[in-house]
Amino acid sequence: MWQKLLGLGIALALAIAAPHAVELYQVEILIILAINLILVQSYRLVNTTGDWSLSHIVIMGTGAYGAALLSKLAGLPFWLTVPLGGAVAAICSFLIVFPLLRTVGFGFFIASFALGEFIRLIWIKFNNPFGGSRGMIGIPPAEIGPWDLSGMFSYYYVCLFVAFLSLLVMYRIDRSRIGDTFKAIHTDPDLCESVGIRVPRYRAMAFVVGNFFAGIAGALMAHHQGAIDPHNFEATLMVYLIIYVVVGGVLTFWGPILGVILMTIVFEATRFLEAWRPLIAGAILIFFLVVMPGGVEILIAPLARLMRRIPLLRKLVPPEPGELEQEIGYATEPGNTTGQDHA
Repeated sequence: MWQKLLGLGIALALAIAAPHAVELYQVEILIILAINLILVQSYRLVNTTGDWSLSHIVIMGTGAYGAALLSKLAGLPFWLTVPLGGAVAAICSFLIVFPLLRTVGFGFFIASFALGEFIRLIWIKFNNPFGGSRGMIGIPPAEIGPWDLSGMFSYYYVCLFVAFLSLLVMYRIDRSRIGDTFKAIHTDPDLCESVGIRVPRYRAMAFVVGNFFAGIAGALMAHHQGAIDPHNFEATLMVYLIIYVVVGGVLTFWGPILGVILMTIVFEATRFLEAWRPLIAGAILIFFLVVMPGGVEILIAPLARLMRRIPLLRKLVPPEPGELEQEIGYATEPGNTTGQDHA
């Protein structure tokens, strides 16, 4: 347990110090990274049940539009529009999830794309209140009472705080009985049905809850940019989200986080190849699908085993199941009754 707390403490310390160790324009990248951490983890929560959606970026946009309208037209403060943006995204998800539940696999994939494009078409066609194809401008910046949080450094820490809370909640969901049920449905939905689990209900729950956090990410983005339009949420951007998840992996909670951090570094390092970025992204996606289909998270276990062989690093790595018992003499071997004596 203390190893996890130590790792979390180091990660938070690095995140807090990061803006002061980079150039000013790179603080903007850190803000987008903090928002993307919420986005990729919310996407993993949706596909924990085995449902891969193509509407996640559009649902993020519903949160952005919701926060923009509530802030600009209703005059609600920033600290209310962010969670309410998540609520708007959750309501939209609830409305579209029922036809989606009649599909599985590739059918769910394509149906979610169609419904997402339907929502985006509404933004384009209605100038009032969505601004049509030109979108909305003049979205109020982040403020809490007398404090202006629109500055680069202050808004980064706001996004970092919201990302930390969001990831904490999603982590608890992932480790709860509900999270285990999501994973069981992914493994064998027919078996889950046979033991009394209402599979459609849990699929809908994963979809709505995951999209709630996507809406929060959209609300943070809207207040940061001050303007949004339907082109910010095109289906092509969904490809990059899928790349983040595929590169990192979805078997563990940490996989998508590793993926978005790694790909942010790659895209920043190849900024001078901006015109070639789609080709680079496609090549990376193909590489991981063919060579490392489990993502970079499959390297965590071999790396942990390597660290256990180094005396100075052994205590920093949590022991594998059964390893602790072997160290204190609980392992049962032929002729060994140590475990029985302690029992």
